[in-house]
Amino acid sequence: MENMKIVLFRGSGIRKTIYKGEWWFSVVDVIKAATGSENPNDYWYRMKVRVKDDEKIELSTICRQLKLESSDGKMYETDCSNTEGMFRIVQSIPSPKVESLKRWLARTGYERIQEIEDPELATKRTRALYKAKGYPDAWIEKRMRGIAIREELTDEWKNRGAQEKRDFEILTAEISKATFGVTPTEYKKLKGLQRENLRDHMDDFELIFNMLGERATTEIHRNEDSKGVPKLKEDAKVGGDIAGGARKKLEEKLRRSIVSPQNFKNKRLGRQ
Repeated sequence: MENMKIVLFRGSGIRKTIYKGEWWFSVVDVIKAATGSENPNDYWYRMKVRVKDDEKIELSTICRQLKLESSDGKMYETDCSNTEGMFRIVQSIPSPKVESLKRWLARTGYERIQEIEDPELATKRTRALYKAKGYPDAWIEKRMRGIAIREELTDEWKNRGAQEKRDFEILTAEISKATFGVTPTEYKKLKGLQRENLRDHMDDFELIFNMLGERATTEIHRNEDSKGVPKLKEDAKVGGDIAGGARKKLEEKLRRSIVSPQNFKNKRLGRQ
């Protein structure tokens, strides 16, 4: 879910996610943006029927059901198509907005190709996004380093027998419990977050200890050549314990908890 984003097209939210190295877009979101339809699901249904009858083409064959976050914060299987497939779909939409939409899709696809060829571009765009949201430069540096450390860790998990999503959630929770005394779900609840990314609402110390726990876990995996989820889980606890021990020592010295209910939204608004 860390690679899922909401993008804007003329004020309409178009959800997209990366699947097998490329962007896949929500078909109903694109239809709503292109047509202004109040019922894009019905429009999509009728459009598939019309194209099948007129052109003998099954538009559904260029789609894939991928999980996207809905307005209620839950994940649902949603018809999605990649850039090539979406071009084919918008060609069948009789709307003056289609040409603008095609240009937007082409630009997004081109940017993704650029990022694959030069990963530094993706990093620059992420930095610019955080800057635009009002995050300070010092925080952005820590956040970017944390992203790199996280990617390094998940690569190790993939190579050592963990399956994405469920196994990653279990291992991440193990590190978090040992580092902070709470799971990511509990941490988000403490901060009053719902759909937001937890790490985007951590302060400097929270980010630092999070990085320490994940970086220590990565090194333990490599040092012990760990394989299989049970051993990875054991390593995750040890890595988290290292960070958790350091956190507790700092808390004793500061006489306050590092685990904070503060989040970036409240901090930006000057709330305590």
